[in-house]
Amino acid sequence: MGAVSGRLTIGLDIGATKTLGVVLDDAGGIRASAREATEPGARGVVATAERVVADLRTATGDPLDGPLGVGIPGLVDPERGAVMHAVNLGVDGDWLPLGEHLAERLGVRVLVENDVNAAALGAATLDPLDPLASRVDDLAYLSIGTGLAAGLVLDGRLRRGEHGAAGEIGHVPVDPTGVACQCGQRGCLETVASGSALAAAWPVTEGPPAVALFDAAAAGDRRAIAVRDRFAAGVADAVRVLGLTVDPRTVVLGGGVAQLGEPLREAVADALRRQAKGSPFLASLDLAGRLRVVPSDYPVAAVGAAMVVR
Repeated sequence: MGAVSGRLTIGLDIGATKTLGVVLDDAGGIRASAREATEPGARGVVATAERVVADLRTATGDPLDGPLGVGIPGLVDPERGAVMHAVNLGVDGDWLPLGEHLAERLGVRVLVENDVNAAALGAATLDPLDPLASRVDDLAYLSIGTGLAAGLVLDGRLRRGEHGAAGEIGHVPVDPTGVACQCGQRGCLETVASGSALAAAWPVTEGPPAVALFDAAAAGDRRAIAVRDRFAAGVADAVRVLGLTVDPRTVVLGGGVAQLGEPLREAVADALRRQAKGSPFLASLDLAGRLRVVPSDYPVAAVGAAMVVR
């Protein structure tokens, strides 16, 4: 993941609601950023990305003709720069050769990566508890958004897996009597430890459900405390699975729910400590002590997309 010498690097994080772009200098500092509402469908995704790059070129006054990294949800073939099953973007069915389309329109080389994998690379650029610390080269990035998935950077290298399924921790079944998961299994971690699961357990009419839930729990609402603790225990289960399978040095919480910041980390850490009380083995792993959370103002997926080309 060495720097592209003498060049600024662009990273795009393409999401269902917005596309965020950043320009990194050789030291990894953010020189400029831009965002646009994402247009759905294959043509809309490409057009939105093109507009964001144009905005970044204007903001920096630089042609930005170096490689472009793109993070996008769905099943990604990095070798072909293609994506499919990005349902929330309206990109489904056949493979979309996103890299090829963007390269033709922008005149640059384009590398495409799954957004959670890209975010894992972004998380590896800093210790979220100390932005001035050196990079963390052995971590699991746990994305708690609409779904639940992990990106793995192990010994400094991104681990995708044979079929691109490394880190699909949200589809590990933990309760055979639980609710049906969209993957076709029952009782998956995603059904209890995701943003959509939290929203179903604590519905609100306005604002982020996670914020409303944690605020109500902090105010002493007993039902909110029970829902929060159940959710935190589910996330702790995911952290425990990661700890017992790949044993990363650091587990970083990210995704939409992680905008909660320290209250989320503290709730999950407390759940991990409770889980370890009856197990000297688990206690010896100190999973709670390895837990970090991405700073709310750090565009981890866009930074990681830029790191894909390095």
